Amino acid sequence: MRRIHNLILAGLVGVGVSACQPDTVINVPALPTAGVRFVNAVPDTAGAFGMDLRWMDIVENNDHYRIGFRDGPSSSSPFVSQTAQYKPAQAGSRHFKIFFDDTLPSVATVAVVDTTVTLAGDVNYTAMLWGNARSTGANKMHLTFMTDDIGGNKDTTLVGLRVINADSLPIDVSVYLKGATAPATPTWTAVPGYSASTYTFVAPASYTTAASNTYMYSVSRGGVALFTDAAAMTGSPANCDLHYPCLPGEQPDVEAAPGAAVAGSAISAMVFPRSVAGSRAQSFTTAGITFTWDRRPPKGCKPTLC
Repeated sequence: MRRIHNLILAGLVGVGVSACQPDTVINVPALPTAGVRFVNAVPDTAGAFGMDLRWMDIVENNDHYRIGFRDGPSSSSPFVSQTAQYKPAQAGSRHFKIFFDDTLPSVATVAVVDTTVTLAGDVNYTAMLWGNARSTGANKMHLTFMTDDIGGNKDTTLVGLRVINADSLPIDVSVYLKGATAPATPTWTAVPGYSASTYTFVAPASYTTAASNTYMYSVSRGGVALFTDAAAMTGSPANCDLHYPCLPGEQPDVEAAPGAAVAGSAISAMVFPRSVAGSRAQSFTTAGITFTWDRRPPKGCKPTLC
């Protein structure tokens, strides 16, 4: 009994000594990260639920799963906001695969892409899977891992606009303010298939004037119109309690959402082909155009906090 008592006492002394030790602070360095988004532009194949992009080398909560053709827009109209979003991925040499998303293991284990890329910190990328699985040559299914480089234009009073052609044939694209007439000369001429145009920088549309609150896209191929007056995502300015939008120097309660009417934004119009009839790709009977942001507007802050 005495022996047990001594052991308990020794244990309590040990607990007391441990409790008196100062807290240990472990500094974990912030790892450089990139932003990656996955766009499924393959019109003739998929798993039952689309495709998945998964990183194979590091466990990260950033997988892109159940991505349908055109990234599954939430409306039957082609003029909808793109659901593709950048997700953080650790910078460096990274290994990823793209699989069919399906409940059948024999299908879900099929990797249509198995590759390695090098990511730079604070850089955004788009993984575009496009082309036809049943084609050969230039139109065959392939991955383009593009850097969403806004270029040297750092002017946050402007808006950057571009177009990504996910179809196989060239397109002409005109951009103009809502309520205006499309220019006689296209903004981008003969944008090749499976490519992205350069950015053009314009003054933001007027958020407070309904007649010109966004930019419109008209797309044609060989002189035949594919889309007329497709409205780009408008965005919204920062929201403050007392003023809307915020006055200079105010701390916003809601940050600005990127769009054609918000200075500092950059957005892309993505032009997709129609689905191949009878394939497992999400069914669309006509070509489509959707919009996504490439750069968010700067965060507002009080001068004392900047």
